[in-house]
Amino acid sequence: MNGTIIVAIITVVGSIVAAAITSYLTKAKDREAEWRAVKLTHYKRFMTALSAIVGPKPTDAERITFADAANDIFLVGSPAVLVALRGYLDETADSNTGKTLDRHDELLTALIFAIREDLGRKPNRPDEPFEFRMWSGKPK
Repeated sequence: MNGTIIVAIITVVGSIVAAAITSYLTKAKDREAEWRAVKLTHYKRFMTALSAIVGPKPTDAERITFADAANDIFLVGSPAVLVALRGYLDETADSNTGKTLDRHDELLTALIFAIREDLGRKPNRPDEPFEFRMWSGKPK
């Protein structure tokens, strides 16, 4: 084989490999974006359900919607989200008689920061100390 044929073969093989790698990486990035969109949908549903149970006593339907949304997070959340969610749910459970608002806000903050991290939000945290709090729009 002469040098021209070898160079042509190497060029063709290199082009095929480059195209295959590019295709693979593009599809992987697309799958990651789709997965992040699925997670965002679940996280939004959870936050909406959480917002509905803040303030005056929630209805049974609101509590069920919240429980369903929280349980769905167990399917899609990162390990950090799962740990933070479990801590938050344990603290806010009706069976927990020692609940405090300070602990609630601390655990809510940890949960929301874990969700933001899972969604790839950069930067994730403010430079100064910050705590999330839920606000109710329900009349008293």
